[in-house]
Formats: sequence, C-alpha cells, structure tokens
Amino acid sequence: MTATGRLTTSVAPAAAEILFERHLRAPEDPVAAELRPTSQVDRAHVVMLAEQGVVGRETAARLLAGIEELRATGFAPLRHRPAPRGRYLAYEGYLVEQLGAETGGVLHSGRSRNDLNATVLRLQLRVPYDRLLTECDALGSALTVGARRWHTTVMPAYTHHQPAVPITYGHYLAGVAAALVRDLDQLEHAGRELDESPLGAGAVGGTSLPIDPHRTTELLGFTDPLPNSLHAVASRDLVLRLLAGCAVLGVLLTRVAHDLQSWTSAENGLLHLPDDLVGSSSMMPQKRNPFLLENIQGKAAAALGALTAATTAMSTARYTNAIAVGTEATGHIWSALEATTDAVVLLRLIVEGAEPRAERMLRRATDGQTSATALAERLVVAGVPFRTAHHDVGDISREAVETGRPFEEVAAQRLTGHPARLLADLDPASVAASATAGGGPGLASVLAAADDATARLDALRTAADARRERWSAADKTLTAAVTTLISGSTV
Repeated sequence: MTATGRLTTSVAPAAAEILFERHLRAPEDPVAAELRPTSQVDRAHVVMLAEQGVVGRETAARLLAGIEELRATGFAPLRHRPAPRGRYLAYEGYLVEQLGAETGGVLHSGRSRNDLNATVLRLQLRVPYDRLLTECDALGSALTVGARRWHTTVMPAYTHHQPAVPITYGHYLAGVAAALVRDLDQLEHAGRELDESPLGAGAVGGTSLPIDPHRTTELLGFTDPLPNSLHAVASRDLVLRLLAGCAVLGVLLTRVAHDLQSWTSAENGLLHLPDDLVGSSSMMPQKRNPFLLENIQGKAAAALGALTAATTAMSTARYTNAIAVGTEATGHIWSALEATTDAVVLLRLIVEGAEPRAERMLRRATDGQTSATALAERLVVAGVPFRTAHHDVGDISREAVETGRPFEEVAAQRLTGHPARLLADLDPASVAASATAGGGPGLASVLAAADDATARLDALRTAADARRERWSAADKTLTAAVTTLISGSTV
C-alpha cells in the first residue's frame, strides 16, 4: 500500500531503504567479509616477501595461487570449517593442509596477527568512511543550493524559541552548510590515519626479517608506513577520532532536526514537507508526521554512545597490543558510522524536499517585531545612546503588544521628533536585506557564505577522489604483481 490516510505516496525510496528494507537483506557471508580484506593483506605481504628474497618466488607463487583460488570461491571451503583459535588461523591452517607446510607455513613470516588486524581494520573502514564523506558532501550541496534558492525568503531567527531578528531561510541553510563543512573537514582530518599502514610492526617489536613496509604500503594503497611498531599495534585512536567526528557531526544534525521539527509543526507551519517525507498514523487518518526528523535525532546520537563505550574500553588497557583496544573498542565503530551516515542521508532528503511557506514566515517575522533591533540601531546612528535606544524601543514594543497595533505604527507615533528616514524600510524584508555586516542575511553575505562552503566542499571532494583513485590504482598494481608472480612460476 503506497498511500494511507491523508498521504498519497509511499516514503521516499532512500528513506525506505534505511528504515524499512535494509534489515530484510541477507547479511554478507561473515567468513568472506573477514577473510577478503585479510587475504588482500596476505597478497601484498607475500609479494613483498618474494621481492625481498625472504620467500622463494616458486613458493610465493604457489601460496598466492592458493589464496587466489580461495578468493575466487568466496572462501567456500572455510565457510563451515571449525575455527577454535580464530578464523585467521583456520584459514592459514587450510593453506598449510592444501599446499604443505613448506608453502602455507611461510605466510606469516615477519608478521603477527597484531599488525595484520590493525591493517585489516583500516581496509575495512575505507568503504563506510568514504560513504559517510560522500553523503556529507551531498548534504552540503543540498544546503548551498537551498541557500541560494531561498536567499530572499524572510523568516525570523529564533533565540530561546522566540522571534529575534529577521533573516532568510537561505541564510539559515548557509549557516548549517558552514557548520557541516567544519565537521566534514574534521572527519577528513581524522581519516588521514586510514592512510598509514601498521603492517610490518609484528607483535609489538617489529621483525628481524628484511621486510619492506614501504612496498606493502604501496601495494595496499596507503601513503606511509607507521614508523613505530609499538604505536602501530597499541593505538586505535583512529577509531576514537572518527567516532568523535561523528559525534560532533551528530550534534549538528540533531540541532537542525529540532529546528525543522518546530518549523513543520501545525502550530508554526513555516515549512511544508511532501507526502514522501512524512508518515501517517495507523489510527488517526488526518496525521502528517515528520517522523524522519525523529529518526535523524536517534541515529545521530549513536556515535556519542559508541565513543563513550570505545573510550572506556580503551582506557582499561596498557599501551601495547590489547584485545580491549583492538577488538572490543573497535567493534563500536561500524554501527556508529552507519547510523551517522543514515542521519545525514535523511537530513539531505528533508532539506531537498522542504518548501518554505514564505507568507507565513514573513508574517511571523512581522508579528514577532523582529525589526526592533534595527530600529534601536538607527537611533544609535541618530545619536541616541544604545541603552537609551534599547529602552525606548522596548517601550514601543510593549505598547504595540498591549494595544494590538502594528509595531511600525506605534514607532512612528512615538518617534515624531526624529527624521522620517528613521522609520523608512523598517519591514523585516528590508531589514534583512540591509544586514550584510557580520555575516548577516543580506544577499551578498548569504551568497558569499554559500560560495565559501561550496569551495570548501569542492576541495574536500577533490581529496576524496584522489584517495579513491589511489586505492583503486593500488588494487590494480597488487593484482598485477600477484599475476606476474604466479604466471612466472611453474605452478
């Protein structure tokens, strides 16, 4: 059923996928999910071992061929294999059984599960991290487009839930875009640790074998190997920084959702959402519930809980390789990244679909006497001390409320001794248009803020494109190296 009650359409597909459909999908095979990135590290490690002469090229070729066969089958032989000491050892044990100890047994030369796990974590984080940044970029674009589109749509700015001064809806969206860009920049900065490879650190003290961490760094698409083996295996601060970035972003998403929830209420009605972005009631047919905003609030809070849990878990461990750090604490990152990304997507849908009720917004700005501050500032220009002007305009406001007369009418009566220009263009739209100083809602200011956000988004997008290109190029380079080793042998 696509319609219910007052609603004529189903929920937008992107929202429906997040809220109603994703949990119905068959989960990814956990064996393949764990072993595919692990085997990617193995491929790079074996290629490097062969190039360094630690392992013979014929042995390396046979081992790589066995790994490639497992990858091609989705690790099917390991799907139901017992793993009493962990899936990795079961996987390595299978290679030993199939290829012999002289071949399968060399896989772990110069390496530990400690640096392997730290490396695999970075590989696994690439896709959800990249998706989060991509969706933030899309939200930023929606905000800047809206800022330019609605830059003359006058509304009240609110402080303490009360009308304050006149702004525009575009000015509000540009302000959110500015905050989003800062949060996105912090996430991008936190993610730079994804480019540092821990591989080569061994259990905690490196290795005496002549390995080349720079080569595996290149083959896996990292930029640099971590220079200290203790740091490489002891630290998962990458997870904390990503969670912290998500938590800060979540605060912004939640605060914006609160605003939009108020502005879409029946009592305010400043924004209208289309049928595909609201829900109905199973009992009350007249309802149009902006329920996606509640989902945003709930999902945006997930990272804060994950950050608290991960930080607590890590703080119990000494500064060396530790299960509390590498396993228990990092386990919180996946759901937090997904929930934060989902909240970003949902807010983008709302921003793209929301239509301001311009007449109602303007009326609220007028009825809320939002031009009062501008009148006080004009009195200051006319030579009146600000505190005196503040007091006099406050009296005008009170009289207007008590008598039910327009603010401008009472002001004209009370300020007869001042030049006529004092009261000219005192309507909220004119006041908003004139407020260009200090990043106000004037046209030039709003467009400058939108242009600044767009430029910053472009720079972050360029960096993300370069990062993805590096990952893709490294994958091709690694595959070519593996193919060359295998084809150059007698296997």
